[in-house]
Amino acid sequence: MHNTLRITEIFHSLQGESRTSGLPTVFVRLTGCPLRCLYCDTAYAFSGGEIHSLEAILGRIATFKARHVCVTGGEPLAQPDCIGLLEQLCDAGYQVSLETSGALDISPVDERVSRVVDLKTPGSGEVGRNRYENIAFLTRHDQLKFVICSRGDYDWAVSKLIEYRLDERVGDVLFSPSHGQVDPRALAEWIIEDNLPVRFQLQLHKLLWNDEPGH
Repeated sequence: MHNTLRITEIFHSLQGESRTSGLPTVFVRLTGCPLRCLYCDTAYAFSGGEIHSLEAILGRIATFKARHVCVTGGEPLAQPDCIGLLEQLCDAGYQVSLETSGALDISPVDERVSRVVDLKTPGSGEVGRNRYENIAFLTRHDQLKFVICSRGDYDWAVSKLIEYRLDERVGDVLFSPSHGQVDPRALAEWIIEDNLPVRFQLQLHKLLWNDEPGH
């Protein structure tokens, strides 16, 4: 079917991470993901969901009267019509972000979208899926995220930060402790000790709602 997407949920909450953390945001969670990261907290979005037209999705988003919209998953770019949804959201005047694993080509994404791209660390179990070609397409409007599962992951992330000069390429480099694997205070202290040009972040939604679906 053309101009349709399989959707797990659409809900209104606070953005839990990235540069817009804390802002009221509508989340559009697309179904399906080709990756199986060991720390994944949205496995319920791997399958199921319901097919909706882009028109219906836009209509549902409009009911919340929010300024910010985050398209997430799963892996949103695994569904081709995600590109059209992002463009239409930008055309409608929303501040739009896309959360993507970084395993798929981000170049077709509308330049008005802030792409929040993961670089998968060794601790994710999916480091081999990183599409490093994506780095060339990143701009200051975009964000790059590392989920840190260990001190080894931290050292790996620092090496990539330096190798690709990521802080000069994107607006924000985000270091996030994997929930239950790395002590947040330890990660914060490593960042301070090394004086890294990155943004430490905690996942606000886990602190507030213990990661319940719909929040």
